[in-house]
Amino acid sequence: MTSPSLRVLHVYRTYFPDPPGGLQEAIRQICGATQPFYIENTIFTLSTVSEPSALQRPEARVVRCHSWMAPASCDIGGVGAFMRFRELAKAADVVHYHFPWPFADVMHLSNGCSTPSVLTYHSDVVRQRFLGALYRPLMMRMLSSMSAVVATSPAYARTSETLSAPDVQKLVRVIPLGIDERSYPSDGDEHVLRRLSIRDEPYFLFIGVLRYYKGLHFLLEAALRVGAKVVIAGSGPEDAALRALVETLGVRNVVLAGQVSVEEKVALLRYCRALVLPSHLRSEAFGMVLVEAAMLGVPMISCEIGTGTTFVNADGETGFVVERAKPAALADAMNRLLADEALAVRMGLAARERYERLFSGEALGREYAALYREVAGC
Repeated sequence: MTSPSLRVLHVYRTYFPDPPGGLQEAIRQICGATQPFYIENTIFTLSTVSEPSALQRPEARVVRCHSWMAPASCDIGGVGAFMRFRELAKAADVVHYHFPWPFADVMHLSNGCSTPSVLTYHSDVVRQRFLGALYRPLMMRMLSSMSAVVATSPAYARTSETLSAPDVQKLVRVIPLGIDERSYPSDGDEHVLRRLSIRDEPYFLFIGVLRYYKGLHFLLEAALRVGAKVVIAGSGPEDAALRALVETLGVRNVVLAGQVSVEEKVALLRYCRALVLPSHLRSEAFGMVLVEAAMLGVPMISCEIGTGTTFVNADGETGFVVERAKPAALADAMNRLLADEALAVRMGLAARERYERLFSGEALGREYAALYREVAGC
């Protein structure tokens, strides 16, 4: 018997085609993965470019209101955003919030809508400690009002102080993030290798938004001890500081690739010796790029920060997990894989097997579709 369609409204502060990030990609994957399970997805977001106000993308309809300001990376909308959200929430069978976004908390708690709601807890509030203390009462009201709160890994559910609070802990479910392989191009754009002067040689790769918590200064110091190229692909707030540090340290084997397309990313991942994610703070709550690497059978090097990164990258199996903020530890792991190609191949195969078992699109879609139907009572 075919299940009836269920309408789900996703709520987050930014979404494609605005500049990409891991959380936007996580939402895209959830939407795409749940479609085969008869889930109709709409995404409500804010944007500084709010026209057109509605976009139809393959994974979902995207509805945008104007972002008037974004203090501490918290986009804030006007009266029109409240009105549009209320309209969309009433039309949905389930509202799915993606945390953190304090403006969403205000919209939800002031709306009075009875639509069943779930929340995916992507990350603790890490950097804004003073603002976080002010925000905590609102945050706890928001979390305790949910039908379910989803942690993206067992490690995050266990180590997050917020998720361990009694009123929240009883609501927590664990559903790992994942990637539907069909949403990625099967062929990469190998022109990027020539553009970056990468020939038939082993190299290490970082891909991501250049943010403060990515630990890139530790990667640059590690690169000084590694006899291979280190490609850093991406753009972001730390771009200028990163370029200056490359010059200061005199690192000659680091290639700053800038922003790359999805096709270029696939090519870079496919040919690298390993992906390196040196993030050293809990703001890196999961690391979607690790799932991308695992999907393509690439070994990984990451740091132990008590989050989902170590759930994706199983130490000694799919790669190496090293002590955070330790360039020497990063370099040692990189040099082990550089010296032992057979080990890199074995770990890459193990990463692919783990992806198929835990992080595939089918697994992601099945788990979220079941949760939506449970809270909607159907």
